[in-house]
Amino acid sequence: MKRGPVAQHNTAPSAQKQADGDLTDFLVRLQDLLVDNADMRAFLEDFACMTATKLTKNGNTIACGVTVIRQKKPVAVAESDTLARRLDEIQNSFDDGPCLTALRTRTIAHVPDVHSEQRWPDYMTAAAATNVGSILALPMELNRTAEAVVNLYSTRQHGFSEEDIMAAERVTATGAKALHLAVKMAQLRDARDNLTAALESRATIDTAVGIIMAQNRCCRDAAFQILAKASSHRNVKLRTVAAGIIAKVGGDQRITANFEE
Repeated sequence: MKRGPVAQHNTAPSAQKQADGDLTDFLVRLQDLLVDNADMRAFLEDFACMTATKLTKNGNTIACGVTVIRQKKPVAVAESDTLARRLDEIQNSFDDGPCLTALRTRTIAHVPDVHSEQRWPDYMTAAAATNVGSILALPMELNRTAEAVVNLYSTRQHGFSEEDIMAAERVTATGAKALHLAVKMAQLRDARDNLTAALESRATIDTAVGIIMAQNRCCRDAAFQILAKASSHRNVKLRTVAAGIIAKVGGDQRITANFEE
């Protein structure tokens, strides 16, 4: 993940150990969410809430939005609260802003003060009308399985110190591990569902072809051509025509068809 120069901080070994332990616990909880949530959107909603809670401190309330894109299309959008949802919706309506820039350029986008920010003027004008003071957007590395960005919103101006940005980077990197797994699981579910649908469609078509073979005393290729022509002439999917033949043979008189050669 690209970003500008970062000031060096001396972190005591005990403090670093505590931070590492906190991130390990955070990752474990995210993995537990994967077990509990079969739906990616539900997982992302929990992840957004956990991230917002973890980064909120000293009265500086943080809202979090997450957008995941697969095949160049948003497949899941989740927010921790209504503020994040509203700001994400505004940005998407303009198709421009810090979060979308972070996603497209794979670099962190930081807006210390929405009222003085000169970039993305249309979005900033709309954002300034809400109670957000500063914005931090961090792209997530998902090993090319998808693209994702974490959008953080503070109600304070200059709500993200250098230390806060570094903490947000650590949380985002940790969350990316679980999100990568969630995306892979979603891909496997999609592949399973597609395979199931394909098998069901093939079985339906094969059954209809068998019926046509019996009715017309023809070979399989000829029966399939009859079915294909009916599909083309009616501008109806092959599986739908096949299902109609099966329904008619099964006694559903509402469906009429003539598949004589």
